[in-house]
Amino acid sequence: MSEQPDLQTLESELSAQVAAAAGMTELEDVRVSALGKKGVISERMKTLGKMDPEQRKAAGQALNQLKTTVAEAIAARQAELKEAELEARLATEFVDVTLPVRPETAGTIHPVSQVWEEVVQIFADLGFAVAEGPHIETDWYNFGALNIPDDHPARQEHDTFYLTPKEDGSRMVLRTHTSPVQIRTMQQGELPIRIIAPGRTFRSDSDLTHTPMFHQLEGLVLDETTHLGHLKWCLEEFCKAFFEVDEVKMRFRASHFPFTEPSMEVDIGCSWSDGQVKIGVGDDWMEILGSGMVHPNVIRAGGLDPDKVQGFAFGMGIDRLAMLKYGIPDLRAFFDSDLRWLRHYGFSALQMPNLAGGLS
Repeated sequence: MSEQPDLQTLESELSAQVAAAAGMTELEDVRVSALGKKGVISERMKTLGKMDPEQRKAAGQALNQLKTTVAEAIAARQAELKEAELEARLATEFVDVTLPVRPETAGTIHPVSQVWEEVVQIFADLGFAVAEGPHIETDWYNFGALNIPDDHPARQEHDTFYLTPKEDGSRMVLRTHTSPVQIRTMQQGELPIRIIAPGRTFRSDSDLTHTPMFHQLEGLVLDETTHLGHLKWCLEEFCKAFFEVDEVKMRFRASHFPFTEPSMEVDIGCSWSDGQVKIGVGDDWMEILGSGMVHPNVIRAGGLDPDKVQGFAFGMGIDRLAMLKYGIPDLRAFFDSDLRWLRHYGFSALQMPNLAGGLS
């Protein structure tokens, strides 16, 4: 008969501890000391096995009742503490609606991002889809499949970022152009192909007009009938839309690229006045991109038959286009994260380019 008074005393002690808990941490300590695996009530539960059946029944009921009572007291105290905490926060955290609105930092769209979207909008209107590929490529996708010979300068260490050689001696490479996307698209075997591949590229170079990381855009059209006239029309329409002029003079100069044959550099007519370039007027010329008919070896590397499939490809620098259109003199400033520069050359987040409302 000594067990019952002892449990009553224990209940009083635990109730006092619960009531005295001034915070959630202290209340949790009380809960663990009473109801935890090694708590005082749990330890008492372990003694039930040593009692005879009659004693075990009575003691078990009393301990379970005590456990329920303590748990309810803890839950009630927890609710009280939360309510007190909320009232304290409401008393200290408030907003004076009569105060003037604080100015928010106004972010801008980077010129590269703006031009990227402008170019995508134009070529989407011409029926091109956007294709993507990995930044880290194999030597074959980046060079071999594009008909670039083993002794080509682009393969040298001073021009290309190579990764650590593998056990078999092969090395992955940070792609030097987005042309590997053309090969990956051809390998899907679905004709006709009309894609552009904008993305980051990497070369070991840095000056006013070159950076180790820059942005390029490749274009590819393949089917059974596409010819050089389609290429010239496509590039002319792009230049008129991008530079937002009604007419543009274009000049195609014979050149050499391993992945096209014939290959052509493309110049557009312009004029220079007070250090600024104007597109579509004047008698000067400025190179903007490279292009040509896709080399049969490249078509073959993509898994297609060059006797049945033909088409054109072109490539241009997105950063360079941004410099020409918006009068930015130094390419390196694109990556300096200078807020003053970004505020000056940046675009409003709501100024999304579209052909109907104007690109810029």
